[in-house]
Parts: sequence; C-alpha cells; structure tokens
Amino acid sequence: MSAARSPHPATPSRKWPVAILGATGAVGQSFIRLLANHPWFEVAEVAASDRSAGKSYREATHWLESDLPARVARLTVGRCDPALVQAPIVFSALDAGVAGDVEAAFARAGRVVLSNAKNFRMEEDVPLVIPEVNASHLAALPVQRTRRGWRGAIVTNANCAATGAAVALAPLQAAFGIEQVFITTMQAVSGAGYPGVPSLDILGNVIPYIGEEEEKVERELPKLLGGWDGVAFRPASFAVSAHTNRVPVEHGHTACLSVKLNRRVTAAEAQDVLAAWRGDPSVMGLPTAPEQPLVVTMADARPQPRRDAMAGNGMTVTVGRVRRDPVLDLRLVAMSHNVIRGAAGGSVLNAEVLAARGEFASP
Repeated sequence: MSAARSPHPATPSRKWPVAILGATGAVGQSFIRLLANHPWFEVAEVAASDRSAGKSYREATHWLESDLPARVARLTVGRCDPALVQAPIVFSALDAGVAGDVEAAFARAGRVVLSNAKNFRMEEDVPLVIPEVNASHLAALPVQRTRRGWRGAIVTNANCAATGAAVALAPLQAAFGIEQVFITTMQAVSGAGYPGVPSLDILGNVIPYIGEEEEKVERELPKLLGGWDGVAFRPASFAVSAHTNRVPVEHGHTACLSVKLNRRVTAAEAQDVLAAWRGDPSVMGLPTAPEQPLVVTMADARPQPRRDAMAGNGMTVTVGRVRRDPVLDLRLVAMSHNVIRGAAGGSVLNAEVLAARGEFASP
C-alpha cells in the first residue's frame, strides 16, 4: 500500500493504556498475549470477578499457554467498575451473563469498549465488525453516542464461527451476490472457554449442539455483510441455515459452506475472486492485520486446524475445496483460529482501526 493511503497514525511516543475485563479467562489471557509487545497499546489494568479482585494477576489466573508476561503478572486485579478502571480503551472478554450492564456502564463513562460478548451485536446502532469486511460500519458510532447519550462507545466483534464464514463469503457477496447459505461447523473446544467441555464428553466424540450458536451464526452473517444507512444497520437479504458441532480439536473452527449465488459461476471464477480479495484497504498494514486476510489453498485435504489455524499469526482465514455444488451453486471450506481471529485478535484489530481513524485521544 502506498504511503498516501497508509491508515497508520505515527507510532505514539507513549502507548495507549488499555484495560481488560474478564482478564483471567481464556479470551482475557489471549488479549494479554496479543498485547504483550503491541506497538500502540499497553495493558495497564486487568479486571475480573469479585473473587479475583485484590489478588495479583499471577495469583488470580490459571495461565494456560506460554509464559505469563512479568509486568502483567504483577498487576492487581480490579473490579469491573468504570469508577475504578481508568483506561480509556477497554477490551471486554466478559461472559454474556454479565457483559451487557458492565459494558454499557463503561460506554456511558466515556470508554471505548471492544466487546467479545453477544449482548450488543445485533443492536441497530452498534457496529459488528470484521475490519477487512465491514470497517465502514464504524460510521454508526456518532449515531450510537447521540441516541444512547454515551460519551464512549461499544464496538463488537462477531461470533467466532461466523467470523471465518463471513470472511470467506464477503468476496462472493461483493462479486456475485448471495441468495442462500448452508453452513455446518466443526468447532474447537477452546471456543467453550476454560475449563470448557469435559474431556470424557469430547474425546473421540462429536457434540451436535452448542447453545445459541446456530442462532448467532444465522443472525450475524447478514448483519456483517449488510450495510449502514445512517440510521440503522440493514442486513443482507440472503437466508442462512446453520448446523454447529463441537469436535475434539484444540484451536480452529472449520465451516463447510454451500452457497446459492445470484448468478451461476464456475469454481475457477470463485477461486479467482477469493484469491484476489484483500478486504478494506484501510486495514492493510495495521499491527495485527495479516498480509492476507484470506488465503485459498488448492490442496485436496486442506484447510486443517492443525496446519492452518496459525496462518497470519492466527488472523488469516484459509479457504479450500472450492467446487461446484449439485444442489446450490458453490461449495467451500473455511477455517479460522477461533480465539485469535474469532475473539481477542479481532477486537485488537478493531481497536487499531479506531486508532488509525483518530478515535482515541493522544496517550
């Protein structure tokens, strides 16, 4: 991308301080790993439930992977209260059971909340954002603030299964238009958090039910690929039918998609469109953005979570098996890292887009 189109603010002399709500859980830990050496953001505060408050982060958390950053380990865990948490940028890894009231309180108090919870995703003035797909939806924030009387804002990222599917579908929607989507997912156990699914329930097994997951996928895909009309989000008109399954894979959600398009195309035409897609150019080059948000593989037996989940540092969606469908028009398989692209990494990239657009005051 040319310098003239670069979205980057100058690297700040001081990093923006950020807070993580729900910091002790699996997604909260992923935020800490992703932000440990971030060039723009620094974890200044961590907050969690009352049972963790007052402890050091090291004492409060059961750290799951790699080494716990020493500086964060020494932080004292606070309560999820905007009167106590001072950082202007808040990453929320809270469970949906508590996220709604807490996130709204932070937005009222002037904080920009990057949420992983479902609570606000389908609100008509709250952006549901995958930046390469629909960064333009951030235009809703002034309306959100005016309508709700918030000095801050809430930006949500999508359900982890919907995220990979949306990235795979976005180029097809733009090039050909979509009428129907049938999606069957094979979702990793890390999507259930920690401790998640009991080992004796998932080992050697497939569980064909994930609570509310099918409904989330069916609702969110049309919003993600729809538009903002200045007043509300208008979902795309295609119908979605989803089957969601939990499988014994650690990381990486796989989605098998059958798609009816507005016109018939060959598999080669679809592959060319998918391979050429780079998404919204304003996202390119941001610290967490992958060089290619979508990669097409021609291998017969790919994508695979074990081989492809960490493509683009976990931010690239890998698409394969693009072929004609005998009932609809096209079949394909999309795979993405559910904890990185589908959760914490997606929120961090949303925050980078906001920073690049001047949403945050200088640190």
